[in-house]
Amino acid sequence: MTAPKCVLVGMMGAGKTTVGRLVAERLGAPFRDVDAEIEAAAGKPISEIFIDEGEEHFRALERQAVADALDGFDGVVAVGGGAILSDETRKRLAYHRVVYLSVELADALKRVGLGAGRPMLAMNPRATLKYLLDQRRPLYEEVATLVVRTDGRAPDEVAAEVTAALSA
Repeated sequence: MTAPKCVLVGMMGAGKTTVGRLVAERLGAPFRDVDAEIEAAAGKPISEIFIDEGEEHFRALERQAVADALDGFDGVVAVGGGAILSDETRKRLAYHRVVYLSVELADALKRVGLGAGRPMLAMNPRATLKYLLDQRRPLYEEVATLVVRTDGRAPDEVAAEVTAALSA
């Protein structure tokens, strides 16, 4: 059975999409961004899915999109920051090479700004991001086969570390 070369997890602002594209390019592999696939299938941004149908509906779409991305795809997959909240998704990830792109609060805040277009950060981005980071970090660490710190680093440098680890 075909499996992804790696699955990138981490908080919003960790660089999953940017680094994922670079890693895929370096490996000569295709790239899939689960959030982008959800938006394309729904025909609207994730922020609108949250508003129109609620977080629970979005999480159901996300669980299915992750399952689809992990089944028979041989490239690099970036999953949304909250995907690991699902027990089902964490169980699926246990069978894959999972790279946790770790980012601390200060760098995450710099990268996501005031959270425009990020429904989880609609109110008080700093406090919310800190809460989410504290809540999710143990789950990212649980599923990770590799942890790569992204703080103060350029995406290309992070991608080089991920690619080297995958090739080792």
